[in-house]
Amino acid sequence: MPLTPWIVALCMLIVAFLLYVNSKPDRGRFERSLLINAPAEKIFPLINDMAASLTWNPFVKKDPNIRGELSGPAAGVGARYAFVGNKDVGTGSVEITDSRASDYVHMHLLMQAPFAADNQVAFTLTPEGGGTRVSWAMEGNTTYLMKLISTVLNMDKMMAREFDAGLAALKQQVEA
Repeated sequence: MPLTPWIVALCMLIVAFLLYVNSKPDRGRFERSLLINAPAEKIFPLINDMAASLTWNPFVKKDPNIRGELSGPAAGVGARYAFVGNKDVGTGSVEITDSRASDYVHMHLLMQAPFAADNQVAFTLTPEGGGTRVSWAMEGNTTYLMKLISTVLNMDKMMAREFDAGLAALKQQVEA
């Protein structure tokens, strides 16, 4: 029985879509920044201290029943937070891998659920005018599944909403 032309066309369209998804970059990077009217010395401890960072982190706020465990030093390299949250938060851990006072904090974010992900997170504090520009960046490999999801959903818009909320909460806490 010969294939009808519309079945062939549908198969070709599906293959073209899957090839398009596969052509997306293998690494992704997302960054947002906000000017905070305070010196970096006042902002840095709220990022470099793991417990303090949880007070403004938008992902922690998404699940009032999140279960988390702090380990290692309270601040700086080795400070770690492991968490289990709802589907919006997921399961994973974040650990400070490098920091320089009032300049930057680098972290390793390892997610197990809802999707496996291995990302590097960087907070950079740059003097600007009478305040400090805080940049929050995340970078990591992009799996085929994440490429597929980002083809259908606007991941940049979703991440922008979360990063902007976090930076706004940090700004409010610092400037209060």
